[in-house]
Amino acid sequence: MSPKREATAKKSAKPASGLAIALPKGRIFGEAVQRLVKAGLLSKPISDESRILIQEDAGTGLRVLILRNYDVPTYVERGAADLGVIGRDVLLEQGRDVYEPMDLGFAPCRLMVAAPGGVRWEELRRRMGLRVATKFPQIAARYFAEQGVQAQVIRLYGNVEIAPATGVADVVVDLVDTGGTLRANGLEPIREIFHATARLIVNRASLKTKHGAVSEFMARLKKVCSPGGGAARRARTP
Repeated sequence: MSPKREATAKKSAKPASGLAIALPKGRIFGEAVQRLVKAGLLSKPISDESRILIQEDAGTGLRVLILRNYDVPTYVERGAADLGVIGRDVLLEQGRDVYEPMDLGFAPCRLMVAAPGGVRWEELRRRMGLRVATKFPQIAARYFAEQGVQAQVIRLYGNVEIAPATGVADVVVDLVDTGGTLRANGLEPIREIFHATARLIVNRASLKTKHGAVSEFMARLKKVCSPGGGAARRARTP
């Protein structure tokens, strides 16, 4: 192929052809789509309210899987998607064996210990069998063990804020954005476990077999994101 024809072919090639990305419904979805469009990886915005849960962008070739939040790492780990966008909280809770090369810097929140108003952290540390309600049992169990607190972790699937008021738990571990929901239910954040943002994750095999396409994808995305920093790493935790 002549240099001129080769340059034309490269210019007309779809930038994300052959790649599939898993995106979670909800807050992260809209911000992820916005950046994918800006990076030229999607030719137009898509909605997470669509009944079509697998969509292929005709302009860029990118295949998008619209999933529930907690399913994104599973699809990426098992190779159903080459890439995914998910919150750091989900990664640390699940410990899936995927690569986490980029902090995308959006959808910030904090995972906090929250207790009824007036309760102090030092008081809680001395309690035996502290009851902790959370949607993140693995993270909570590790955290309290590291703090030397004997805790009984109770897994809930939503509305953890009412657990102390109903006698189900003494404290909660939950994601906090503004803290308004906690305060409305008589709770106060007393301890930050970690700060979470959206992360790009990559299937291990895809990183090898589709290295060129994945590298180009990441380079484009990096230009439109403001990461918090950090080197590439596996998402699996001890």
